[in-house]
Amino acid sequence: MSKSFEDNMQDLEKIVEQLEKGNLNLDESVSKFEEGIKISKECNKILEEAEKKITILVKKDENIEEENFNTEE
Repeated sequence: MSKSFEDNMQDLEKIVEQLEKGNLNLDESVSKFEEGIKISKECNKILEEAEKKITILVKKDENIEEENFNTEE
């Protein structure tokens, strides 16, 4: 089960705090940065899916209905 957008953002904020403190050695900093990039990409994916859903809902105009979409086609 993937994490929610909010959970991912909290994880990302913790990583930023750790990097900003400057207490990590170079290898740890690079590892945290890589982890942050992965989380950032997951957040972006969640936002893109939400945007597509909103677009579908808006296009329905008068008869607002939720429509599933598959991004893996």
